[in-house]
Order: sequence, then C-alpha cells, then structure tokens
Amino acid sequence: MFPKFKKSLAVIGAILVLAMSFLAGCEYSSDGPIKPSRGDLEFDGNGYFLGAALDSGNTFHLASDSLILDLKKIWTFSNCALKAINLDYETQGNVLWISPIIDIHVTEDECAAPYNRPDTTFRLSLEGMLDGVKQINVKNDADSLMDSILVRYGRLVKDTFSIYVDSIFSDAHNFPLRTKELKGKDSVPTILRVLDSLTPRVFYWRTMRSSCTHRIDICDDVVADTIYPSSWNISDTNLVPVRYSCADTNLIYCINNKWENDSSALGKLQERPDTIWHYSTYLAERISKCASYNSFAATVLGVGQNSRFIRELMIPDEDESACGPASAEEWMFYNLSNRKMVLDNDSVQVVDGLIESWKKADVAPDTLIVKDE
Repeated sequence: MFPKFKKSLAVIGAILVLAMSFLAGCEYSSDGPIKPSRGDLEFDGNGYFLGAALDSGNTFHLASDSLILDLKKIWTFSNCALKAINLDYETQGNVLWISPIIDIHVTEDECAAPYNRPDTTFRLSLEGMLDGVKQINVKNDADSLMDSILVRYGRLVKDTFSIYVDSIFSDAHNFPLRTKELKGKDSVPTILRVLDSLTPRVFYWRTMRSSCTHRIDICDDVVADTIYPSSWNISDTNLVPVRYSCADTNLIYCINNKWENDSSALGKLQERPDTIWHYSTYLAERISKCASYNSFAATVLGVGQNSRFIRELMIPDEDESACGPASAEEWMFYNLSNRKMVLDNDSVQVVDGLIESWKKADVAPDTLIVKDE
C-alpha cells in the first residue's frame, strides 16, 4: 500500500505545479490588452464615412442660415485614432462642393476598437461663400455624391390653419371638388379632390331559396325580397337569398333569425357590374412667384371635420433668380394621399391637369376655413 500512496502523492504534486504555473502566467497586471499594432508602427492617413446628409431633411437651404452637415458611420481605424475632420470647399459654376476629409493618426499606444463607426454633426457658417451658388453638394473620398440641396434666398413664414372638409367630399361622383378660398387673405390653401381613374369589374351571383322555419303570422299576399350582401366576393359566385315578405308591411311574416337558406335551390348565374373609383386629395395653393414649401405636416384628413395643417412657406427675396422646388411658378400642390409635394420636374402634364381641375372644380357648400391664432 505504501508504494502506491507515494506514487499518488507524486501525481498530485505534478498537478499542483502545473496549476501554479498557469496562475503565474496570468497574474501580471502589466500585461494589459492586446496591442492593435506592432510596437514600431506609426501611420498617418485618411479614414472614410459611409453616409452624409445636408440640413437634416429640409427641402432647401436658406443662404442666410447655418448649414447642418451630418456625417454617418465614420471609419477611423479605432475610437482613438481620429486626428481631425477637415472640410474642403470648391465652387464649380453655381454649385458649392463640400468634401469632408477624415485624418487619422495611428500609433502603438492606440486603443483597440477597430470597428468603431461614430456619427457626428457640423453646424457650418457659409457667409461669403454662397455668392451665385444655387446648390450645395457633399461628396465622399471617392468623389461620389452623397447628398444635395438647393440654395434659396428669402425668408420663412410658418403658420397653422384648419380647413373644414364637407361631407360632400365622400362621394366620388362630385369630383373634382374643392373647398372655398378665404376672402381677404392672399395665401390660404384649399383642399382639392380629383378623380384619377375608373376600374370596371363584374361580380357573379345566384339567387338562393330562403324559407321561413317558424311562421308567426299568416299573410294573404307575399312579395319577393332579395337580400343583397353589403360586400361582394369577386373571386367566387355570391349566393343571394330571396325571401318572401308580407305585402302588407304592417303584418309580420317571419322572425329574422327563423329564415333558413337552401343552397341546393339556386337560380341562374347572373352578373352585377361594379366600378372602383380611384381618386387623390391635394392641398392646393396659389403662391407668390418662385415661392416654395420648406416643410409641411398634416393631420389625418377626415370628412365632416376640421383637418389641421402646419405649413412653412418660403417667401423669396426680390432679387432671387431661382425657383423651386414647386409644382409650378405660382402654384403648389401637396398630395395628401402619399404625403408628397407634386413637383414640376415629376410631370408637367400632371401639374397642368391639377391646375385645370382646380379652376373648373365645384366649390363645396358650407365649407369653413378657420385660421388658428
């Protein structure tokens, strides 16, 4: 027994030695994190960015205002290697190009975060740089256009107003139809609803016998009463019950829940023509020459109630030579169905058609436009 016990002690001792060696290899606090580069590496160069936006979604940039430039997903090797972000400016014709340059400086002391992609925002003052400039572009290190915005000269006027939408707007047979203009006001929008197109379709149906299972009164005379459904299934043949009611409406023939349909007693196949009415709703406004919307917001358009709008209109300076974005030189149409401005470069034919529809449209009765204080 003794030799075996001695051998066991030797094995246990060897295991303890290995464990102590392992712990000793990890106990040095001076080891620190793994170096991102070799000890003799030092590098100066450029990073890059994957996205850029001008003025945070505004329609255009006022020349008298500061410009917002958002850079997105900036690659700088690590979160400590960014040395500077420089902006180069170059004017070509009436376009000002902005080229952000990402300067990085990498050393052995760099902290390890090679996949860092931060965002940053600049508020730029371009005073004295926009003479004759009609557009601002931003490009990346590969000379690819990232974003573009028009430059306008003027002032912004923001107001909130409500327009009452009469219930007559729910009937497509009345289109084109618009709300009244407010007398004594130079610029108050109106709501215009126009018919875009018609889609004909056909429903198929058969009559189906329906019998009263519990007759509670005796009628001397009965008349046929076809119970048409409130909705039709275009992919199948619709079964339409035919009941018989008392000719004398003062007498009760059968209780409603005592009718029983018989799908084995069907009439001949018949057709029911129908039409889908496709229409669009616009906010239409006659604006001053070369004016434009900078921003626009609308609540849900409801028939028979006030609909509230928030509009920011750009009034151009007297010496402003550029126009747009607008629907026409003195018109603006905003599509309330898809919440987009109808611009002249989308389709001149569409804009001309909307202007003509507005001029010939009937004016809804009892329509009130209320200006909010």
